[in-house]
Amino acid sequence: MTEIRTPRLLLRRWYDDDLAPLSDINADPAVMRWIGDGSVRDLDATAEEIERWEEEWDDEGFGVFAVELLASGELAGAVGLSVPEYLPELMPAVAVDWRFGTPFWGQGYASEAAHATLEFALQDRGLDRVISVDRPENRASLNVVRKLGMEPERTIGHPEYGFPLSVHAIDLTEFQA
Repeated sequence: MTEIRTPRLLLRRWYDDDLAPLSDINADPAVMRWIGDGSVRDLDATAEEIERWEEEWDDEGFGVFAVELLASGELAGAVGLSVPEYLPELMPAVAVDWRFGTPFWGQGYASEAAHATLEFALQDRGLDRVISVDRPENRASLNVVRKLGMEPERTIGHPEYGFPLSVHAIDLTEFQA
């Protein structure tokens, strides 16, 4: 089983017990504001999402990790690598993604987890480039992107919803692990 430890976090595969806390995160409009069309997700949709993430692990050899706080064992959110197939103009590509519950915002967890994920992409999976796709208005997410050393690449329109998406990229051969 793939696990990554950082000073404060455990990035790991998903457990059955993660469904309820992730569903709580997905039910928060503040969290989901920047994800997809901004709609919250119920328990069933969250279960389907975890299932898709686990399938991506099986298909691609990477995926989205559950992020657990080492100090308390709480599920804080999710971070990982995914193939953004919904954006064919960017393919082939691997994107780093993150989502954290509001009680865990502003504490550096997203940056810490995303940095560890980029290190995993380079050192364990041999990827040479990773992108990030974010809404330009999502200042907190773009702050994480900057901390990761990702550079602006272009702006595209979301194929289904039409709003702009900022694409940033990092050449992992230059990444400071």
